[in-house]
Amino acid sequence: MSLSLIVDDDIAQSIGDHLIELDALSLNFSDSDLDTQNEIAIFGEDPDDHERYWKNTKVMALFQNDRTLTEVINSIHNEFNIHIDQIQVESVAEKDWVKETQSQFKPIQINDKIWIIPSWHKTKNNNTINIHLDPGLAFGTGSHPTTKLCLDWLTKIDLIDKSVLDYGCGSGILAIAAEKLGAKSVAGTDIDPQAITASHQNAENNQTSAINFYTSDESTNDLYDIVVANILSRTLKVLEPLIHSKCKPQGRIALSGILQSQENEIKEIYADNFIFEDSLYQDGWVCMTALKKS
Repeated sequence: MSLSLIVDDDIAQSIGDHLIELDALSLNFSDSDLDTQNEIAIFGEDPDDHERYWKNTKVMALFQNDRTLTEVINSIHNEFNIHIDQIQVESVAEKDWVKETQSQFKPIQINDKIWIIPSWHKTKNNNTINIHLDPGLAFGTGSHPTTKLCLDWLTKIDLIDKSVLDYGCGSGILAIAAEKLGAKSVAGTDIDPQAITASHQNAENNQTSAINFYTSDESTNDLYDIVVANILSRTLKVLEPLIHSKCKPQGRIALSGILQSQENEIKEIYADNFIFEDSLYQDGWVCMTALKKS
């Protein structure tokens, strides 16, 4: 059985904890405005940002099929003053959930040069660059427009003899792509140790284990020809000094995780040190590219 309700962001975690106490088998939090113009991207890259949930967060819990949910519904109503009509209950059919989950992730063609292939699918085209990547602990499977835009940009620039930094590497997908596209040296960094673990594993699975992945607190003095940051606009706003410091003079950057409505604001913040080139757009998202001033 599944139970779901839409709540304000400030009580989402409390309701989730309460459902676990009432024997929920699993929890899922999502944006109730997903796939609409009101969708908000929250991935938790910024350690100082405590906004972990959406303004209208959908909370869904799974329970054993023989569990009577009347008690659960009444408890939520009494504890959080949520009207019973706001709580939905549905039967969940028995399924092979592994296969069900895998069926949702199919090979993704970025362009005529690169594919993202889950491990349970066969390679589509041996003449292209194929990145083998499964959904996991870290953000970045190639399905989101921000990741697609960055990958597309990487295939259209010359990476031969270039050094590349994937800042906020998540799954390591952009770093892996950069090495496969011919970059001389590649590094990836993230604040989340789980992302570094996932990136190492994904790099090994793609025979690109020479990539240097490290957590953001392991600062280095290395400079890069190319810096790619697929994060979030509010994080990119405060990262300008750091991204500037990591990019060589006349080097190039790509900034993504930005809605089109946020493009001009980001451009103003970076304009003192970068000359912006053509942006790439998809489904309301933008990847902004720029050349660092000497």
